[in-house]
Amino acid sequence: MAGGFVATAAPTPSTSGRTPVVRAGRSPGKLGNRIFSGISTGAGIIILVVLAAVALFLLYRAWPALTASREQLAEIGFMQGKSMWAYVAPLLFGTVLSSVIALVVAVPLSIGIALFISHYAPRRLAQGLGYLVDLLAAIPSVIFGLWGIQWLQPTLDPLFRWLTDRLGWIPLFADYQAPARNIMTAGLVLAIMVLPIITATIREVFLQTPRLHEEASLALGATRWEMIRQAVLPFGRSGVISAAMLGMGRALGETMAVLMVLSPGYLINFYLLKPGQHQSIAANIAAQLPEASGMGVDVLIATGLILFVLTFAVNLFARWVIARRAEFSGAN
Repeated sequence: MAGGFVATAAPTPSTSGRTPVVRAGRSPGKLGNRIFSGISTGAGIIILVVLAAVALFLLYRAWPALTASREQLAEIGFMQGKSMWAYVAPLLFGTVLSSVIALVVAVPLSIGIALFISHYAPRRLAQGLGYLVDLLAAIPSVIFGLWGIQWLQPTLDPLFRWLTDRLGWIPLFADYQAPARNIMTAGLVLAIMVLPIITATIREVFLQTPRLHEEASLALGATRWEMIRQAVLPFGRSGVISAAMLGMGRALGETMAVLMVLSPGYLINFYLLKPGQHQSIAANIAAQLPEASGMGVDVLIATGLILFVLTFAVNLFARWVIARRAEFSGAN
């Protein structure tokens, strides 16, 4: 091919002794490749531009609150005379604590469900379970909040009472009061909400395990669990980490469900069963924004900026962990 043209037929002798005519034309697909490349590049640039625009907007609106004096912030009723960082620290702690509780519960469940669907369940049952788990992602967060209030809280009440009676000397389980509007209930609701995305991601990673690796392990006499431990889990390690970080990003930004099931407080402690101790950034913004004005709105946007930075840091940490473990993963 030269100058963008290609021959459509090779000059091979025919049975009649004549040489076929060689016709020149433009190489197929060249324009389509350029269009597709431009669209893909443009989409990537748009994502970066939108991300940068959101960050600049948050920084611009949050700057007055970040640089305001304590006297200026004292005029905002919901801050209760606190400085900016004294107000944000409990919200940040509650956000991280609820998300960690959700991951501690959801990740082992997701791994077990993904393994059952990918390696244990019959094909028809596995497909049905896969659809059922994926449907959980389509349920609005307000429905999860209603479920948490109407069913989960009464169900957990006997368990939380037993934990306080028997293990109340541990701060984690001390001072429970009904109803169960505490950070533990909020974390459990978040765990159910992040379960579909974590399970779906891990399931797809486990299904990509090379068949030869599994058969080689079984051929050496391994049981099914030993095969999973030797071939499937090492192959999917980076995928499990990625799924967990996706779920944490979902949990960090959840608003309505946490707002509905959690009795808010602005303290930093590990009383998981005691109500009125914690609050998340997203739920606090939703609760305070309708009545906020002026500098109060800037303060709430500043807390949103901190949540944005936290989510970005979590993703960077996940990418670092994945890159660090990539050489040990069969995914490569």
